[in-house]
Amino acid sequence: MELLKKTAVEQRKALLNKEVSALELVEETFKQIENLDDKIGAYNSLTKEYAIETAKKVDEKIAKNEELPLMAGIPLALKDNMNMTDSKTTASSKILENFVSPFDATVTKKLKENLVPIVGKANLDEFAMGSSNENSAFKIVRNPHNLNKVPGGSSGGSAASVAAYEATVSLGSDTGGSIRLPASFCGINGFKPTYGRVSRYGLIAFASSLDQIGPFGRCVEDIADLYMAIAGHDEKDSTSLNLEVEDVRKTLKDDIKGLKIGVIKELMAEGVSDDVRKSAENSIETYKKLGAQIKEVSLPLLKYSIGIYYIVATAEASSNLARFDGVKYGYRTKDAQNLLEMYTKTRAEGFGDEVKRRIMLGTYALSSGYYDAYYKKAQQLRRLVKNDFDNVFKDVDVLISPTCPTTAFDIGSRNEDPLAMYLTDIATISANLIGAPALSTPCGFDSEKMPVGLQIIGKNLDEATILRAAYNLEQALK
Repeated sequence: MELLKKTAVEQRKALLNKEVSALELVEETFKQIENLDDKIGAYNSLTKEYAIETAKKVDEKIAKNEELPLMAGIPLALKDNMNMTDSKTTASSKILENFVSPFDATVTKKLKENLVPIVGKANLDEFAMGSSNENSAFKIVRNPHNLNKVPGGSSGGSAASVAAYEATVSLGSDTGGSIRLPASFCGINGFKPTYGRVSRYGLIAFASSLDQIGPFGRCVEDIADLYMAIAGHDEKDSTSLNLEVEDVRKTLKDDIKGLKIGVIKELMAEGVSDDVRKSAENSIETYKKLGAQIKEVSLPLLKYSIGIYYIVATAEASSNLARFDGVKYGYRTKDAQNLLEMYTKTRAEGFGDEVKRRIMLGTYALSSGYYDAYYKKAQQLRRLVKNDFDNVFKDVDVLISPTCPTTAFDIGSRNEDPLAMYLTDIATISANLIGAPALSTPCGFDSEKMPVGLQIIGKNLDEATILRAAYNLEQALK
């Protein structure tokens, strides 16, 4: 167990020093999964054979004193909406329950090239739609810190696997906070890079202009390493940025004296729990001691982010999910008399309630007579929110706020109130709307000993500054 509690950086060092083999590390991880995952529910499926084969290749390289690729030998959980030929890719939906992809997602391909043992496909809210990981068609995910609490969503399985030592690192996808929120609730680090920095090719789309793949890890250094392993241009993704990726590891451990940090006024106001506010204020004081300059800033249009997001995201989801119709792949109803019945019954039986709700909202927003009033107006407001952030970033280097106004809530407590569930993402959504990089890092605990996360938002393409700010805080709070 002590081996599993080590960070990826520490595990890599142990591998290179031949203190442990990659095979031992992978086998210990599967023992932990076997002992614990019945309670946590972090995985939809395991890829044991692939992980063991990969670990053996790593051990062969170490034995021959060959150079080891970045993250080689480190057990990883892959969110189950990223294609992998060696397993099912279900998006935690009945409609894709038995789907096996004929190709790897670009991030999966990069992990394989780096000899990363992918131990399994992590559970999620169906099609990444949710904030609590209660919307999976197969099983809910529980928070490792308290099994009666949610782990956050939609990447709850990815976050819980790392927090429960069922993987050392993991990948999730973030559409409106789906990496940062689970990271906050589970007490680990979660990072959403700039939109386009990591290829979305092979990621099952929810909202194409918002989705971004990113890493989870127990320390910031692990996040930086995994980010470097998956980032870069991909000609198969038309939204992929054809720009050189800065090596964020080179400046990670530099100090932050003189760094200008803006505290978002609106996200420290009413609605934030006392424990969360206290942890955030403690982080602010820590930053001051480290030599950073703190300034309160205002983003007046931030209050519209939830409304903008749930029009844009549902409209894009409605379009993206139209392909799941029982014709090409996935589930098909057994009870249909004609083509129209096959379409409607397949989708009615295959999709869960939350997915249906979002498809209907999105279809309405895109329908004739309502497009201009809803979708077009939401996109116009989205541009104004971006302008707000651009103006603020003229005076500061990064922005900080609580990742969520509360800590993890009880399972089932918000299921009857979709609006209350949607408001969980109030602090995280704006970074997706503007495409900016953002990270959640642990900054304390509440009175129930549940983790609190601090969100750090950076300028587009400035991943290095965010990670440096997070690393310095992490070291100071140890």
